[in-house]
Amino acid sequence: MTPFALALALFAQDPAAAAEMAPAPAPAAAPAPEDRLPPGAPRDDYPFVAWCYGALRGYLDLHDEMMPEVTRIEKQFRKPGTRLEDDLKVYADMRRDGRARLQQFQAALTAAEKASVRPINATGAVAVRQGRQIWNTGPEVTKARKAQEWMSWALPARCETVSASLESRSNLIGATLRANQQEVRPSATDDSLQATVTPEPEPAASDPGGIAAPEGEAPAPESPVTESSGGPA
Repeated sequence: MTPFALALALFAQDPAAAAEMAPAPAPAAAPAPEDRLPPGAPRDDYPFVAWCYGALRGYLDLHDEMMPEVTRIEKQFRKPGTRLEDDLKVYADMRRDGRARLQQFQAALTAAEKASVRPINATGAVAVRQGRQIWNTGPEVTKARKAQEWMSWALPARCETVSASLESRSNLIGATLRANQQEVRPSATDDSLQATVTPEPEPAASDPGGIAAPEGEAPAPESPVTESSGGPA
């Protein structure tokens, strides 16, 4: 008798026994790395991209502070046959690439804000601040530990895919909402807007590397802004 026929026979006599014989449901497949939501990040596309912007902005803002300790670590733990100059160049390349990603995220956020029939920039500003807060550390985190976390940090792959989708979708919607272009609103990436928005209380989150997130933020260096969105280049 086949398992299916056996289950039917058992069900006619004892539904509980049939349930035990039924094959267990297949476990849900784990999401691909590019689809994984970082801990503490918003789920909706617009605030998620704003969170990505804030996390990346915080990483870039720490460059000058981290590099002396990074250089010390790279000197101390040299691999045979490698050059310090080559390893330090990696961080310069990551900085340049990060600035390009910031511009992409800003463009996506601005497109979404223009395509919305209601102001959403305050929500975005809260998410930007939440993203930057992953780099806030307390006195218990040593400079070497923070530098190691900074060295190993990578922008979540989901940030770029969601950003591209958000910008494309928003541009299509925005084409039908020309009236929105008559009203100039600050972008979520505008530091002055972020300073006036009080984020809703949320459970403390840690960054992907495990750094705690107490209060206080790393200072943001001055960067070019656009007249319409007010975001950094």
